[in-house]
Amino acid sequence: MTTQHDCLALDAADPLAALREQFALPAGVTYLDGNSLGARPKAALKRAQQVLEAEWGDGLIRSWNSAGWFALPSRLGDKLAPLVGADKDEVVITDSTSVNLFKALAAAIKLQAADPARAQRRTIVTERDSFPTDIYMAQGLIEWLDRGYRLELVDAWDQLPAALHDDVAVLMLTHVNYRTGRMFDMASVTALAHEAGALMIWDLAHSAGAVEVDLNAAKADFAVGCTYKYLNGGPGSPAFIWVPRRHQGDFSQPLSGWWGHRQPFAMQPSFAPTAGVRRALCGTQPITSLALVECGLDVYEQVSMAALRRKSLALTDLFIALVEQHCGGHGLELVTPREHAQRGSHVSFSHPQGYAVMQSLIAHGVIGDYREPQVMRFGFTPLYTSYGEVWGAVQTLKRILDEGDYEIDAARGAVT
Repeated sequence: MTTQHDCLALDAADPLAALREQFALPAGVTYLDGNSLGARPKAALKRAQQVLEAEWGDGLIRSWNSAGWFALPSRLGDKLAPLVGADKDEVVITDSTSVNLFKALAAAIKLQAADPARAQRRTIVTERDSFPTDIYMAQGLIEWLDRGYRLELVDAWDQLPAALHDDVAVLMLTHVNYRTGRMFDMASVTALAHEAGALMIWDLAHSAGAVEVDLNAAKADFAVGCTYKYLNGGPGSPAFIWVPRRHQGDFSQPLSGWWGHRQPFAMQPSFAPTAGVRRALCGTQPITSLALVECGLDVYEQVSMAALRRKSLALTDLFIALVEQHCGGHGLELVTPREHAQRGSHVSFSHPQGYAVMQSLIAHGVIGDYREPQVMRFGFTPLYTSYGEVWGAVQTLKRILDEGDYEIDAARGAVT
């Protein structure tokens, strides 16, 4: 039976423990929601002040050149690239995950349409349990194309082979499921899509910075993801899009804004796309929020993804074991896979009063979040989550459940 002493001993021996000091974490709070919004790197405050006072305040418009603003999407993309198995000049940080997914879907459809053997394919396949915006973006693209495309939703892993029939143009999946924390085998699923003649798009929103990802080794076709979760870029920070070098010559996307132009300041009336992944850019970049992304990425340069993954699995194993050890008989059901190869970096338990229990946890300083139906999510960020915090969080959960210390009719906020 694991004790508090055991957890504190794990912290004492943790080679990553010092990384926690680089984050601004409020006293009295156990933060287990980095899978939804990462904690603030301490460096971000100074960086924001630098952008506002020196670069914007003093440099004014000159900073597009003198402070390197124009190059930020590419420079930061190159910094993020190793975390997802991408090469230099294959990633840009820009726009939102939703917008980037729209671009990737449109690009994949156009690539297929240009291939005489696949030009008539009209089906996009994804999971019914994908993050809803992914489904919505596919639905919106299909509606506006109005060319007979359709979306097919798969309900279970074992349905994928049958779903990849000879009309499928694109398979689009979330690598780590936002609700359950279940993770696909990227290489095998990508190979399955390619065998069926489909192109493969991955959403890495719950993967980047949390699990080891190797897009090029898996031979994926496109990928998108956000920077405000495990990458700690800040609320609403710009997302990223990956276009492998092998597709860049034929890559195009419909949001042909001036930042994707070959010569944006030539001010020509017709669009001439730039070469490479910068073709994925659209309009003027949000420099303040974009600049803060670098503060989170800088921390990753001090540690390997393999080391982070080892700690992630140790934290999530510990949490599952302690919840089952101390909170049995309270209607909790583990939603997340136990198998390491199928688990991301968050753990979800369902409970009939999941929302109310989570609100009580938050009120008592343990911050996770809730997703329908009845799912409590707990995110474990190896950069700053400690084993002692895992112990404390479970003890708080135990007391709340033992005492029934939650309001069944708790009013719901706009964000859960």
